[in-house]
Amino acid sequence: MLIRRNMGTADRALRVVAALTVLVLYLTGSLSGPVATGLLVVAGIFVLTSFVGFCPLYKPFGISTCSR
Repeated sequence: MLIRRNMGTADRALRVVAALTVLVLYLTGSLSGPVATGLLVVAGIFVLTSFVGFCPLYKPFGISTCSR
């Protein structure tokens, strides 16, 4: 089964930047506790969806940030 990409380059880059920001805040001690855990999980999902180029939450709403 082939998954059609629904994320454009800018969308993917913004997600990676957001994930890196969360990681830096965590590693510097600015984030801690359950909030940090939740944000790290979301950051991991952001990185995964950025590399794959597909966001499952976009699908039901028919959203696509691809230029094609």
